[in-house]
Amino acid sequence: MTRVAAIDCGTNSIRLLVADATVPDGTSGAGATGELKELDRRMTIVRLGQGVDRTGRLAPEALERTFAACREYAEVIKEHGASRLRFVATSASRDAENREDFVRGVVDILGVEPEVISGDQEAEFSFTGATKELTGRDDLAKPYLVVDIGGGSTEFVVGEEHVGAARSVDVGCVRMTERHLVRDGVVTDPPTFGQLSAIKADIEAALDLAEQSVPLTEARTLVGLAGSVTTVAAIALGLPEYDSSAIHHARISLEQVQEITGMLLSSTHEQRAAIPAIHPGRVDVIGAGALVLQTVMERIGAREVVVSEHDILDGIAWSVATGDDA
Repeated sequence: MTRVAAIDCGTNSIRLLVADATVPDGTSGAGATGELKELDRRMTIVRLGQGVDRTGRLAPEALERTFAACREYAEVIKEHGASRLRFVATSASRDAENREDFVRGVVDILGVEPEVISGDQEAEFSFTGATKELTGRDDLAKPYLVVDIGGGSTEFVVGEEHVGAARSVDVGCVRMTERHLVRDGVVTDPPTFGQLSAIKADIEAALDLAEQSVPLTEARTLVGLAGSVTTVAAIALGLPEYDSSAIHHARISLEQVQEITGMLLSSTHEQRAAIPAIHPGRVDVIGAGALVLQTVMERIGAREVVVSEHDILDGIAWSVATGDDA
């Protein structure tokens, strides 16, 4: 057994998982069997990608929010005595001209260099984390389509036990909000028909790109990951507060997604903030994220989405435990 730590730093949030990983002797790689026992899992909204789509740079205040979270996570890792740590950074830090400022800050705080991974690597980790528990279930047909809707990008992965095809596209809840819904520094509440049409056009164009390399419509089970999807699920389930155990592996219908997306996109900031299942950091971006999910489901003809709380973070932890450097 190895006590490992994994950090996933995305465009909107940074997350930590500390877990005890048990892998049978002689096995390695993403396909290795074993058990991942969660000890600590937490998430902090840092909006690292604030303004990156417009300026091409990480904002000083966004870097400081991220470094503050890293300092907190360093204490948690030390308390649990994790022996190995992997820090993976995704879309925002791929795009930024000043990403070296980010790298130096992380090394100073955590002692490891953040790996600015490609979209394809991101997809591999997401698939492993999301599907490892689903193998052997009779009620979920293969192949799976794993859709990870992040802040700056969305990953599409089709596969069975292993990844068959993957593609990352630059559509996410933060990127779409900042590109289309912000006027004079303020998010439009509610958005206009023209703004929504522009977002929908971007999502459809991104799906066209994804379909060039990923057979989206061949999938039999849609698995949805990340905050936009889990938040929609929490609202659909009518939870009085966010409850990951209730959300994990919930099955949400297309009709529910359409209803919730319509509600979110026709509401004001105050109305969304009053919904207990929405994290304060997602209030302004959840509408765009829900629209990405709805558009994907409509495009591929999915009648439901299976929601997973286990995602890229779990995939990163497995890679630490098994020595897989995918």
